[in-house]
Amino acid sequence: MAIKNYTSGVDVYTSLGEIQGALAAHGARQIMVEYDDQGRPTGVAFAIDTPNGRRGFMLPANIDGVCQVLQRQKVKADLAQAERTGWRNIRDWVLAQMAIIEAGMVSMDEVFLPYMTDGRGNTLYQLYQGGQLALGEG
Repeated sequence: MAIKNYTSGVDVYTSLGEIQGALAAHGARQIMVEYDDQGRPTGVAFAIDTPNGRRGFMLPANIDGVCQVLQRQKVKADLAQAERTGWRNIRDWVLAQMAIIEAGMVSMDEVFLPYMTDGRGNTLYQLYQGGQLALGEG
């Protein structure tokens, strides 16, 4: 089975707009799109007010990873298709997270916790992967 949205024809910027709209509708106070040297979007950074103050988050778009999956699945796709697929999947994931927030199952900062940043651009997950976040024996 091929990766979700592998045939998406939805423009990257449409998906980005929908992501930004969902974040803003659910309390994001600042939203910024990060771009690479070629002008391609690589992530969405946003800030929300939490019980512990305003916190920043970064949702990365690993388009190289999408390309690798498409190649492994023998799907003929160029970089533009990988970008459309990746951003559409991020959009779908964000909307799913908003649904469980709306259902009162989680808070916004709780669901996006792995993507919380440390002020230097590192996410909580990256710090954990790098051994800089010790949780102890589990």
